[in-house]
Amino acid sequence: MSATYDPAWIRDHYDVYGDREWTRWEESPVERVKFLVHREILREFVQAGDRVLEIGAGAGRFTREMAALGCRVVVTDISRVQLQLNRLHATSDDFVGAVESWIECDVCELDRQVDGGAFDVVVCYGGPLSYALDRRADALRQMARAVRPGGRVLLGVMSLWGTAHQYLAGVLRVDVDANRELLASGDLLPERVGSGVQRCHMFRVDELRDLVESVGLTIECLSASDCLSVGWAEQLSTLGEESEAWRHLLEMEIEACREPGCAGMGSHIIAVARR
Repeated sequence: MSATYDPAWIRDHYDVYGDREWTRWEESPVERVKFLVHREILREFVQAGDRVLEIGAGAGRFTREMAALGCRVVVTDISRVQLQLNRLHATSDDFVGAVESWIECDVCELDRQVDGGAFDVVVCYGGPLSYALDRRADALRQMARAVRPGGRVLLGVMSLWGTAHQYLAGVLRVDVDANRELLASGDLLPERVGSGVQRCHMFRVDELRDLVESVGLTIECLSASDCLSVGWAEQLSTLGEESEAWRHLLEMEIEACREPGCAGMGSHIIAVARR
């Protein structure tokens, strides 16, 4: 049986998580690489003038990036605290003029507050689709409904094999039968593998592709978020972002993440799909 979607858990989790949703992208070189890979895909597939619906926008790191691209953004999140932080950062970082509105809403119930076909792009980075668990198909249908024909949906989901890759030492400490169940279902739950983990569904690449196509979207791009950098935080910390080696790392990461055999080996899988 699939794990049940629990919006109250997500809301409480991100209310407590607070401004770390802004700062976490700077916590290590690996997180920085992950951010830059996400940003590269935004820059490639989102255009100036696009009207964007941002799902699970959090404190606004990607809201700021879309504002810099010249987009108009409707910001949504299930956490009232994250929406408050988004407003604060929009003011302090001077991107408030790009935000049309801030809406507290559930990704599975977008139709209550968002008109169909009203957006050029839907951006759902960070994993809201993974948190939807057994309602992930409902959530994706809502996103597909919100974007205009010919528009795009940009998704980020937790990766099954990428997570195992990143946390292999901890995975090997989990009870073998429990871990086999996790791998079979993709559902990461604290009651199965111990406290301190999130409640989310981790995707295989083919599973994500099938889900996207099942709601009438067509995949244009699949990428990992950080397939080369995972596990190398200590070594990467010696590189400055102005160094040739750092720039070359990003070149390699962006290319490697889109290799068919690598798309599932970062902490997240990023998908770009067209309606």
